[in-house]
Amino acid sequence: MAEETGISWATSTFNPWIGCTKVSPGCDNCYAETLATTRLGAEWGPRALRRRTSPGNWAKPRAWNRKAEKTGQPWRVFCSSLADVFDNRAPEGAREDLWELIRATPALTWMLLTKRPRNIPGMLPADWGDGWAHVWLGTSVENQVEAERRIPALLDVPAALHFLSCEPLLAPVDLYRVAEGNGWIRDALVGMRWHPGRTADVRQGCRSEGHRRIGWVIAGGESGNCARPLEAAWALTLRDQCDAVGIPFHFKQWGGPSPKLAGHLLDGAERLAVPA
Repeated sequence: MAEETGISWATSTFNPWIGCTKVSPGCDNCYAETLATTRLGAEWGPRALRRRTSPGNWAKPRAWNRKAEKTGQPWRVFCSSLADVFDNRAPEGAREDLWELIRATPALTWMLLTKRPRNIPGMLPADWGDGWAHVWLGTSVENQVEAERRIPALLDVPAALHFLSCEPLLAPVDLYRVAEGNGWIRDALVGMRWHPGRTADVRQGCRSEGHRRIGWVIAGGESGNCARPLEAAWALTLRDQCDAVGIPFHFKQWGGPSPKLAGHLLDGAERLAVPA
């Protein structure tokens, strides 16, 4: 499935620059920081300069686009695996150049995953409108606290598709009940909001319909020698919630010190769905 990446839900990865800052518990054992600082010689952290990647690297998406146009096969690009597109410290001009590159490669599906969804509105191109058809916006969610911090912010922004990466999944996450902080609770998978003061049941009573919803959920355990364990019940709950409303669910890995050995079967089955 992956031509230039071992990530099961992507065809390729593209990093316009390298470097980031830890912002939540999911970042504690960041694989990208380890790779960037030990093998790529890049800096990391709030004071570190983000390093723009080479012109040769920037040329790759155009080549992928030509190939995708020729073959007609889906080509999903994960941007950025070693950075955050919506980082405040992006190199000068790099994000603007990235939008130009994305605009010029419509045969690719660009997946922009961020831990900073509140930054998105101020960093989108002027012609974003209701979202570009070939760009999906996603946010990382490792526990319920971050779900309630990030999902409403993500869904405030129009996009062709909104997705979640619940990896590393560090605690239970309930996508049926995402508190918005204003007394309202959102069912992030159905696109509905309700108020506990009016009804305690998300499926009955007062329903505010027609809201944006999550269209894809990825889940997986943390990898590495210091990996925190993933409990099966957490992944199964996400699977069951997605299945109940027809949302594609992708279980990437159990993780641990030897992710390949641990495998990716969930309840004895592969769950590697991606949106059509």
